[in-house]
Amino acid sequence: MLNALGLLKQRRFLPLFATQFLGAFNDNLFKTSMVLFATYAIFTDPHSEFYFNCAATGAAILPFVFLSALSGQLADSHDKAKIIRIVKTVEIGIMLVGAGGLLIAKAGYTTAGLALMLGTVLALGVHSTFFGPIKYAILPQHLEAEDILGGTGLVEAGTYLAILLGTVAAGWIPIEAAAIGVLVVAVIGWFLGRQVPPAPREGPPLKLNYNPFTASWRLISATLHIRRLFLAIIAISFFWTIGAVLIIIFPPLVKNVLTADKEVASLAIAIFSIGVAIGSVVINTMLKGEISARYSPMSVIAMGAFVVLFSFLCRNWTPAVGGGLYSWQAFLAEPRAIGILATLLAIATTGGMFVVPLYAFLTTTVEKDQTARTVAANNIVNCFAMTIGSILAFAISAAGVSSADMLFVVAGMCLVSAWLALLLHRACDEVSVEPA
Repeated sequence: MLNALGLLKQRRFLPLFATQFLGAFNDNLFKTSMVLFATYAIFTDPHSEFYFNCAATGAAILPFVFLSALSGQLADSHDKAKIIRIVKTVEIGIMLVGAGGLLIAKAGYTTAGLALMLGTVLALGVHSTFFGPIKYAILPQHLEAEDILGGTGLVEAGTYLAILLGTVAAGWIPIEAAAIGVLVVAVIGWFLGRQVPPAPREGPPLKLNYNPFTASWRLISATLHIRRLFLAIIAISFFWTIGAVLIIIFPPLVKNVLTADKEVASLAIAIFSIGVAIGSVVINTMLKGEISARYSPMSVIAMGAFVVLFSFLCRNWTPAVGGGLYSWQAFLAEPRAIGILATLLAIATTGGMFVVPLYAFLTTTVEKDQTARTVAANNIVNCFAMTIGSILAFAISAAGVSSADMLFVVAGMCLVSAWLALLLHRACDEVSVEPA
């Protein structure tokens, strides 16, 4: 078995990894720049900030609900590398619109700028919908069976490292630099995408169903009847529901509870990304390439415990004096700051340990000509769950529940995820899981 990091020396993996890395970086550079700019420079009350974050989250996940079935069919019936090239070309046009939205909002035309920015988030959701199934489904075609878990872990770790860098950059560079940066990165990603080796269709020809409703229903029905896949997809969905709630909570929580500026908000999101990347690598080392959910239940239970601790640390925080905001230097100088950041890192690390093996199940328990559709079915269910999570967060906030108290809801969801992961582990003990 190749050392997982050794895959980065292979042309069958490196171009895909780099393309995915830059795509995730660019996506988060734009989204985080937009959210931080709106939170700190446009809106002036917590509810408006929270509702805008809900709208942005909804715009990002809506395309997955309606287009995932088609994207999975296309990926399983066409050369995946060719689809990557098309998607990366479209990204350049999307970022032209997004850059314009950022600059227009900066110039004072906030309504038009916000409309363009939310439209860009929607378009980036479409972009991710068509690229998402490929980044996992292509691995069984390019990698040996024993390297799939390592490759999946590297893709996850790289994704969250890219989120980290994009998030940090968004918090520290001017909005004008962000507008230029998303265009430059999109062009670089286009060149790298052209280096991905061919991954032609495997299996018999597939008749495409272009109706998003019937295609989605048939895709989900064809996937969820397999018990292991059903449990893996539902567990992943709960994880991303938790993630959606946390993403919505973080910026307002940092501004209004921790009373810190946008650099600290960027730092908090970045640390979360570091943690998931660490968890992805740690679990691959612990499992030694084996595809197993045996560590997932205790990982997500630990995640829930750290979420509760994070809530208590936040509610005991000393606000900045005079209604101001802590700078990142002043924030780190506070006695409880390191504890808050360390707890946030622990939440993310245990979350990464939970979810990475579950993704490996999606690509190794079905035939290679069905992997993209399996990932697409997972994306559809994930997005339904994330939508429910966003609505739940919106309703709880409207009822007057604070962000710190909402973290207890997240902790409860972790317990449900642990139960689902335990069921998956038991189901896999009953049936030996061998890569397809």
